[in-house]
Amino acid sequence: MKVDDGLQLLKGLEHLLERQIELAGRGSFIEIQRLADECEPLVAEIKKAGVLEKPEHKPQRQRLAKLYKDLQLTLSTQKDEATEQLKSVRKGKKTLAIYRSNI
Repeated sequence: MKVDDGLQLLKGLEHLLERQIELAGRGSFIEIQRLADECEPLVAEIKKAGVLEKPEHKPQRQRLAKLYKDLQLTLSTQKDEATEQLKSVRKGKKTLAIYRSNI
């Protein structure tokens, strides 16, 4: 595999990760999953070719590690927000049930 080919694979993965981070911030989880499915064969090809092990791709390797960390943090934040919203909804339902039983 030529260096340019490996670089193109890495840039493609980087683009998909950036897009996932953007979508995670908006809570578009179905679209995130679709992009994750697109990442799988790309990651497999990168791994098979050993692109990330090459010293000339160290900056891209570091950038991808940062993007994966950012994606994980963004998804974790969204999960926490969804959990809090769910707690609020449950509390509201309990309150309504109490009011209903007292009528």
